[in-house]
This record gives sequence, structure tokens and C-alpha cells, in this order.
Amino acid sequence: MVFFRTAASIRFPVLVLLGAYAGGAGASGFALTEQNASGLGNAYAGQAASAQDASTVFFNPAGLTHLQGNQFVLVGNLLYPSAKFQDNGGSGVAAALQSNKGGNGGDAGDLIPVPDFYYARDITPDLKFGLGLNSPFGLSTNYDMNWVGRFQALKSDLKTVDINPSLGFKVRDGVSLGVGLNAMRIDAKLTSMVSYSAAIAGATGGTVLMPNLSGASRMSGGDWGWGYNLGALFDVSPVTRIGLAYRSRVNMKLDGSLSFDNVPITGNAPLDAGLAATFGNGPASARLTLPDSFSASVFRKMNERVDLLADASWTHWGLFKELKIDRANGSNVITTQENWRDTWRVSLGMNYHQDAHLTWRCGLAYDQAPVPDATRTARIPDNDRTWVALGLQYALSDKAKLDAGYAHLFVKSAPINNTVAGAGTVSGSYSDQVDILSVQYTRNF
Repeated sequence: MVFFRTAASIRFPVLVLLGAYAGGAGASGFALTEQNASGLGNAYAGQAASAQDASTVFFNPAGLTHLQGNQFVLVGNLLYPSAKFQDNGGSGVAAALQSNKGGNGGDAGDLIPVPDFYYARDITPDLKFGLGLNSPFGLSTNYDMNWVGRFQALKSDLKTVDINPSLGFKVRDGVSLGVGLNAMRIDAKLTSMVSYSAAIAGATGGTVLMPNLSGASRMSGGDWGWGYNLGALFDVSPVTRIGLAYRSRVNMKLDGSLSFDNVPITGNAPLDAGLAATFGNGPASARLTLPDSFSASVFRKMNERVDLLADASWTHWGLFKELKIDRANGSNVITTQENWRDTWRVSLGMNYHQDAHLTWRCGLAYDQAPVPDATRTARIPDNDRTWVALGLQYALSDKAKLDAGYAHLFVKSAPINNTVAGAGTVSGSYSDQVDILSVQYTRNF
């Protein structure tokens, strides 16, 4: 009898490991808007209409028709999200049967380097080819090993690489269309601590108490997925452009493995069999849909020195309703309700052309977070954010340009009150912020 209660009752620590794939990135959720330095200085306002270089492959492939000749763009981004938890006194690990409560976890943010590459060339005067290699989604967070929420999250790492060949073609004067294919690779690694003490107590109805037994748990997985992006660009006047762009959702099945350290042996044969079955190392998988998005942008040249840019972008984060984890034999490990919501991002930017060589940029943006207060977890300390950005472009020659941009993201305080069976409670608030620095080299040839 104890064996069957064990198999059913000690599934919950796996939720602690696999609860989410998201965290604080440059944009809300785990999206990465940081695809160039030439747009960062404008807080990415108007990027679907600006068509200023080959990075338009990502923002709107129709913009390729505004480029002349062949061009490549090299981009280096450094993202530093900061996430500092402050316990309000309600956190604890009593439910996990661990005597050491632990601290606030330090700064869970981690430095994230994100490189990008873009290439564009003429096929005919009205047909252009582009190629992008970039990372549309990603995160990296890392708590102290002994923090109060270690049974809910320790380290989270997610990386994507997108290969994005594109075509832009001019339909007629003032109207261009674009299309691209996205071949995307995703890899995720998540770790946390597991309270074996809580699992044993849960399996035996609290009759067997063996406090302070714990071990590390790890999950890793990856997959390739396919999507597409579409764009349209309208030159409504010699000084005004309107851009519309859509990026499709990408369905992923992350095939990988689960592993657990220091699984105890109690001497109770049925209990030990249940522990070994539940915390056995082996293959597992999780399905994840990366959201589609839509952007509408305006670029207007006010005079010879000043450009204004504006943008409104919608992301379909509401697709992320639950995360379902299964072992290779088809048995469900856990299904977690996430209930994310769709988001909007609005931005406004300005360029000031000081002379033939130097252009200054600035921008503001407001970016909604998809995570409701009620379902915020230690892996997802996300909230609404305001961007303040500055940048410049310097023309090194008639064929080479250097861009640099910096943005600071002011993130709204993020309350959390999350209780997971066997993993205790994390109750308090997060003080978050993000700093982004980007440089870019653009070369025509």
C-alpha cells in the first residue's frame, strides 16, 4: 500500500524543477527584442518601418527593398537583468522539512551575451535576399545555493538560435512585401533542490519523518521548430513610411532528461521503490509554444536633421496556459497552470543627424509583462517595464558605419506569494531592473 501512495504523492518535487521556462529578459516574458544596436538607441521604436540596415530581416523583411547593394551587419549585445528578492517574513521551508530557512538569494540576474548577424544582397533591382542569425528568446537567472526558495528554483538557462532566410520584393512604387522562414533551435537547462524529506512524509501520510534530506535536480532538453515572418512596407509620402510585420508562433517539444542527486535509501522496501521510480534518472519531454507577434511602425522624416519613429507591438503570450511534463513512457510528471496573458509594447524614438557622419538617437518604451501577480514564481520574477534609451551612429566611411546603444529598463516591483507542496513558500517582492549595451558594425560591399 505504501508503494502506491509513494508513486502518487511524491511527484510534486518535479514541479519545483520544471515549473517554468521563463524569466527576466530584455523584453517581457523571455523574449529578446535586442536584435541590433541601430534600433536600441530608439528603444526599438519604428523598427518595422525604419529599414535602416540588414537587421530589417528580423523586424520586417519588406524593408530589404530599401537597401542598396550587398551588406552585412555584426551585432554584439550585453544584457544584465537584475532580480533581487526581499522576504517579507512569510517565506519558509517548513513544508519541505528543512531546518535551514536560507537567505534572499542574492542577485538572480546574470550577464547574457547575445550576438546577431545579418546579410542582405540584390537579386534583381526589385527583389532582395536577406539572412539573419539571431536569438529571439532567452534567459539566464541564478540564485544562491542556500536561498529560501532553493526548492522552487536555482538556475534557469534558455537559449535559442534562429536561422532566418528572407526575401523582400517591391510590388510597385511605394509598396514592398517580405517573407521569411524561421528554423529555430531551443535548449533549456533548469536546476533546483528537492526535499526528499517532504516526499517521504507525503508518501507515508506524515508517519515517517526524516528531516533535512535533499538533493539537486536537473532538467535539460532541446528541439528544432519551424515558423515564418511576413512584412509589408508602405512609402505613403517621400518622408513617411508605415511598416507592418508578423512573426509566427513556433511549436517545440523539448526532448531531454531528468536527473536527481543523493536519492535516499530508507530501508523501507516499498518506500524506496517509490522514491527510485519517482526520482529515477531518465528521458522526459515538455511542449512549449513560442508566441507569435505583430508590429505596426511609423517612420517620419521631419526635416533634414530630425526623424521621428513610433511603434506598437502585440505578443501572443496568452498561448502559455500550462506546462505539461511527461516521461518517455507517456506518464505525466506534472501539469502546471501558467495562465499568461497577451501583452502590448509601445515606443517612441527620435534621430538627430548632427552632420554627415554623426547621428544621435533617443527613445522611450513601455512594455507589459505577461505574468499575472497570482501566478508569479521564483523562476518568473517579471513585471511591467519602462525603457529609457540613448544611442549614436558614426559613419566611418561611405561604406562602413558603427552604432552603439544603451538602455535602462525600470521594472515595476514584482510581488510574489507562491506556495508549492514540498517546496515551501516564497513570499515577498522583487526589485528588478535591466541594463542593455549594444554595438554594431555595418558594412556595404
